[in-house]
Amino acid sequence: MNDVTPDKLTPEHGTYVGTRPIRPDGVPKVTGAARYGADYAPPGMLWGKILRSSHPHARILSIDTSKARSLPGVHAVITGADFPDFADEYKGLERLQKNLHHDVRNVMAKEKVYYHGQPVAAVAARDEATAKAALALISVEYAPLPFVITIDEAIAPGAPLVHENMTTRNVEPPTPSNITRRWTASMGDLAAGLAEADEVVELNFDSVPVHQGYIEPHACVAEYNGDGTANLWVSSQGHFQMRDLTAALTGISNGDIKAIPAEIGGGFGGKTKVYLEPVAMILSKHAGLPVKMTMTREEVFRASGPASDSKMRVRMGAKKDGTLTAAEIELYYNSGAFPSSPFINGVLCAFGHYNIPHQHGVANDVVSNRAMTAAYRAPGSTQACFAVEGVMDVLAKKLGMDPIDFRLKNAIRPGQAQIGDRKMSHEGFAEILTALKAHPDYTKPLGPNQGRGVAAGYWHNMSGHSGATCLVNVDGVVTIASSSPDIGGSRASMAMMAADTFGIPYEQIRSEIHDTASVPFGDVTGGSRVTFATGKAIVGACTDVIDQLKSRAAQIWGVDVEGVIWRDGAAHPSSSNVGDFTPLTLTELAQNAQATGGHFGASHGKTMSGHAPGLSAMFCDVEVDPETGAVTVLNMVSCQDAGRAIHPSYVEGQMQGAMTQGIGWALNEGYVYGKDGILQNANWLDYRMPVASDLPMLKPLIVEVPNPHHPFGVKGVAEASMVSALGCVANAVSNATKRRMTQLPMNPETVLNALDTRPEEL
Repeated sequence: MNDVTPDKLTPEHGTYVGTRPIRPDGVPKVTGAARYGADYAPPGMLWGKILRSSHPHARILSIDTSKARSLPGVHAVITGADFPDFADEYKGLERLQKNLHHDVRNVMAKEKVYYHGQPVAAVAARDEATAKAALALISVEYAPLPFVITIDEAIAPGAPLVHENMTTRNVEPPTPSNITRRWTASMGDLAAGLAEADEVVELNFDSVPVHQGYIEPHACVAEYNGDGTANLWVSSQGHFQMRDLTAALTGISNGDIKAIPAEIGGGFGGKTKVYLEPVAMILSKHAGLPVKMTMTREEVFRASGPASDSKMRVRMGAKKDGTLTAAEIELYYNSGAFPSSPFINGVLCAFGHYNIPHQHGVANDVVSNRAMTAAYRAPGSTQACFAVEGVMDVLAKKLGMDPIDFRLKNAIRPGQAQIGDRKMSHEGFAEILTALKAHPDYTKPLGPNQGRGVAAGYWHNMSGHSGATCLVNVDGVVTIASSSPDIGGSRASMAMMAADTFGIPYEQIRSEIHDTASVPFGDVTGGSRVTFATGKAIVGACTDVIDQLKSRAAQIWGVDVEGVIWRDGAAHPSSSNVGDFTPLTLTELAQNAQATGGHFGASHGKTMSGHAPGLSAMFCDVEVDPETGAVTVLNMVSCQDAGRAIHPSYVEGQMQGAMTQGIGWALNEGYVYGKDGILQNANWLDYRMPVASDLPMLKPLIVEVPNPHHPFGVKGVAEASMVSALGCVANAVSNATKRRMTQLPMNPETVLNALDTRPEEL
């Protein structure tokens, strides 16, 4: 490394940043030694199971648990009466409001059930078989109620109300409704912008709910101790959040619960909510023994949050030269049983990557009688960008412009306004589009029934609070620990940044994730925030330790600390004027720490600032079989600005994963409900996710425009590629069929219907 101080590191100073070392967690995961949520089994552990609603909407008249309680081997039986209740009120930030009155009912029903599969009662027993037998002995008397599943059903005049006392917030006068909240934002003058346009395109779009598709089902172990403290083993995207939500929904103090992070077998936003954890904790408290709970795959589909289905209208206008003048979006997102959809994100992200002077957005959060939604990779932005990029494709054709050139002409630049009283803060989008157009595959000829689609996307990324600890062992090995569960390779990226900060070998770093009692607080691993925010926390902790090392070297040499610099893993005199001293390496200082004043270590945690938005663009080629409606994706190229790719393999993996999920969402995936309000495809066979044989070569293209607000230039990358994927595939299918595809999924039935019933439009 060059002669720099750790707080002024820049990308060119890295030895390991930008390389592809072996991941620290590789051996335990390959050998099966890694422990996931269901792998923990404390002594005396019981099995917990949940009885779930058999109705999509019904009042609970009575629950008789007496037979279950008397079954030998049953240690505890609980219902909604065993959970605290809360006022029906919202608290929190504008876009992330929380209502514990609803959250506790999603964990365990109280006066009625709101969706099929909602928890109604739970048992803890000596083994799984006994727990299942006990569930069969619980008798629940219901009074069925009319239900609504889709957005159209929920917002229809006279629709049955999911919540009898719910009115639409931000709308006067207050009227009972299944629209829980309406949110609007504007900039400029929409009417004036549309009047300036030579071409105006307006289209309607729809999508169905889809699941995140993580391989590992939800699982946890709760252990309530006799002294009032508790341990909670969780497989989640944020063990601090699981602790805090479990505490809130059980009445236990936050500080009395220690949450231990297990490995996580996928999440993509779907493991940021509690489902089992409060139930397991109450069961453990009643039974006096640890309780393990796991979901079956069917329970995952029926009772954990999918992404919102959507109903959207987009109108955009442009001048003959391709300049966008106005844009409008109206959207409805389905929250499921309780308000939770990312509807505001939809408006904030829809046009976030374009410079459009006149914009207006209206977002509606709609409740229905199905499982409460959860985040799914850039929540809210994905659906909105699918619609916006479809309109952009039509406009480009009407204007006779290349679709990338059209987007490049309107690419947002730093300082330009975005809806929601924001301004673009970073470069990167124009560079992405330029690199994408230069890719050799973009000019490859297409054959019959083939089409090429282009799309771009925006995700604001998150920053949030991160915590980290750095400890120097007596042998010079450095242990770094963070508050962020490792989903996208953060152990490796944290170790690489730490190695380059210290100027020591990567192999000298041990990278770990610690429990809530052992490391400063951290927000969830989500929002593409960890490499940025937790990386800053790691660098901060390492820098604090380097200051300690420099101070110790100054003490040993008998000089002022200002006369010591840190370079290449050692303390050096800053100049010959300080004195002629042999550099003291980190290992030498560590080995003599006890004799010179004590060992080295520091923690660093705070709410980080300076994050950069995520931007992406991609193109793909598809072939449509006109006889069957089947779509084959032939090629896909995704380009994203990583700021600085700490571990390029992980960045490429994030991009390829996003493309895969986008292909599935666009072509096959979706919840199917029967007329009885019950999900019909709650298994991997009937819920059609893409497998390797469905996919082409997925080609990631990384652009690096460093973020000046991060010591290594990092921008979050996990979600932005997902945002553009749906529109990319939809535009390709539209161009192959010469019919505008506005409904997802574009499965054979949808495509054939378009081919058979609609004239060529493009």
